[in-house]
Amino acid sequence: MQIQTRHEWPSTVEEAVAIQRQIASEVIIKDLLDEPVRLVAGIDVGFEQEGNVTRAAIAVLRFPELILEEEVLTKRPTSFPYVPGLLSFREIPAILDALGAMKSLPGLLLCDGHGIAHPRRLGIASHLGVITGLPTLGVGKSILVGRHDPIPQEKGSWQPLMHRGEVVGAALRTRPNVSPVYISPGHRISLESAIRFVMACVTKYRLPETTRYAHDLASNQKDKM
Repeated sequence: MQIQTRHEWPSTVEEAVAIQRQIASEVIIKDLLDEPVRLVAGIDVGFEQEGNVTRAAIAVLRFPELILEEEVLTKRPTSFPYVPGLLSFREIPAILDALGAMKSLPGLLLCDGHGIAHPRRLGIASHLGVITGLPTLGVGKSILVGRHDPIPQEKGSWQPLMHRGEVVGAALRTRPNVSPVYISPGHRISLESAIRFVMACVTKYRLPETTRYAHDLASNQKDKM
């Protein structure tokens, strides 16, 4: 898969913030998926050697069967510091390496993180979506920005995640009586479709299978490379 870099990679916080503000306007929050979606991919990023090495894992699953089709794990030196709100600049270079090594082209990327539920509306899912042109969504384990009303305990229940008077995502109950996950559109997908795809990727666990496969890939192989 060939990835065209959309911008110079920043070396300072000021440059990164300016890039976020520039490309946030290119995010599309409506359904422009190539239907039917046959492949979905989960993305997990971790760090080794006290943060000096970034590790990116991508697991591609056949959809809706959720059968593993392909997995890729790549590593590269970390090139951007840890700065809250700018984590995509730290993680995406390794993700792009992993995408470049893939044989299959997923119809949807499910990122461990956020899409527009971000202070500048450009979390990792949105940033990656604009760069690659692929539909993306964010599956966050915790809130970055926003508030929501109480969520019913039934599986599939959700409440809008509100920030500065705007709906930026949803707090979604993927299992009864279990803490919610936080879904936000990344690029080329609506909130309603993002929720639908996440629930279609959930089996008996809190997190969708895409995230679980990618996390297991990264964890199980990190000492084997």
